[in-house]
Parts: sequence; C-alpha cells; structure tokens
Amino acid sequence: MPKSRIRKKADFTPPPSSKQATNIKLSSHSWVAPVMLALFLIGLAWIVVFYVTDGRLPVQSLGNWNIVVGFGFIAGGFAVSTQWK
Repeated sequence: MPKSRIRKKADFTPPPSSKQATNIKLSSHSWVAPVMLALFLIGLAWIVVFYVTDGRLPVQSLGNWNIVVGFGFIAGGFAVSTQWK
C-alpha cells in the first residue's frame, strides 16, 4: 500500500489583536545634559570662588548667602536632570 503524503503544517501566526503596542519614545531632549552640567559647574564655581576670596566675590553684599546661591544652582541642575531620559 502506498504511503500517504505528509502535509506540512503552516507556521503559527498569532491573530491580529485589537490592541496595538504603544510606541514609547525615550529620547532625551538635546538641551538637558548641557544645561544640567552647566548649572552644576556654575554652582560649584560660585562656592569655590566665595571661599577662595574670603567672601569678597562673587557678590560681597550677600555675605554667607553666596553659599545658598551656589547650592541653588546645583539644586537647579538636579531639577533639570529629572527631564533626562
């Protein structure tokens, strides 16, 4: 008796779903990293200049509040860093 031909099964293709996959864009804005680093460096330079010049620079009338201004720049850098993806 002759042997019957073996049929090849079709490859499985999943049925099209009504829910499409969402395309999440994770690209960062090009300005975030330079602004973040600039704020960090400005804050650091502000504090270093204040200490090196014994409080005469950057703004003598602020006195010890120059430290707060420097840390404010650094905090601004951290705030900008939350936009980085």
